[in-house]
Amino acid sequence: METFFQQIINGLVLGSMYALVALGYTMVYGIINLINFAHGEVLMVGALSSWMVVSALAESGLPGWLILLISLLCAIVICAALNFIIEKAAYRPLRNAPRLAPLITAMGMSLLLQTLAMIIWKPNPKPYPLLLPTEPINLGGPVISVTQCLILGLTAVLLAALMYLVNRTKLGRAMRATAENPRVAALMGVRPDMVISATFIIGAALAAVAGVMWAANYGTVQHSMGFLPGLKAFTAAVLGGIGNLAGAVVGGILLGLVEALGAGYLGALTGGVLGSHYADIFAFIALILVLTLRPQGLLGERVADRA
Repeated sequence: METFFQQIINGLVLGSMYALVALGYTMVYGIINLINFAHGEVLMVGALSSWMVVSALAESGLPGWLILLISLLCAIVICAALNFIIEKAAYRPLRNAPRLAPLITAMGMSLLLQTLAMIIWKPNPKPYPLLLPTEPINLGGPVISVTQCLILGLTAVLLAALMYLVNRTKLGRAMRATAENPRVAALMGVRPDMVISATFIIGAALAAVAGVMWAANYGTVQHSMGFLPGLKAFTAAVLGGIGNLAGAVVGGILLGLVEALGAGYLGALTGGVLGSHYADIFAFIALILVLTLRPQGLLGERVADRA
């Protein structure tokens, strides 16, 4: 039972980071029906930007939590500016093009960002400094680190803030109107281009937070680190129901739990044939099952085509 509860904690932490990235996917898809495959690379840029700031402030004598906060704010600004430029330069000109064009552009942008990051920050993995206390908190058997507590708390606050923004603010109403029908929303005084840019900026900020938390939790950063979390977060968004904010959160948490429990019990289940490094297969098995039994996702709804 101790192993089980420990894997539950690990799964919640992992799922929280997936949920932050999945929200970026689902927000963009909900408004312009685009899968932004470069979103995982935004996470990577956030982590590497944070590492650069942390390295620069390492000898400043500032407390570790303050250095982490400064690096997080810098990463959010950089990622927000990057996603704004990506949307304006790569996606906006293809707004009315066939769906295959922006999809290929998104994949090309992902490769471009990886290559630029490799040139700027070099391809070798870099250790991310330990900025928070490393003494684990004992929960009566299972343990949790201060960094993991920060991830869970920060994720809960950000998700609550996002739900409030979408459901209670003027920008949120504009986002929902644009998602429903951008032409009618424009006639009502909404500026769809501004709303779409704001959506990309918010998604980038969430990805930046996830990237910094990922680096702080696992202690390493490199130019290719965004690919797998981005793919898993996309899987989580589809799992919960692409375009549904609550679905992205549920999908991310479930995916993290499935992956963590798979890593903890995969060796025992297969008699040692498969180790914990094969845990990724559980995520995609879960995705296949959901898409087979409920193609719209766990919280998605079937939507009839307009006449």
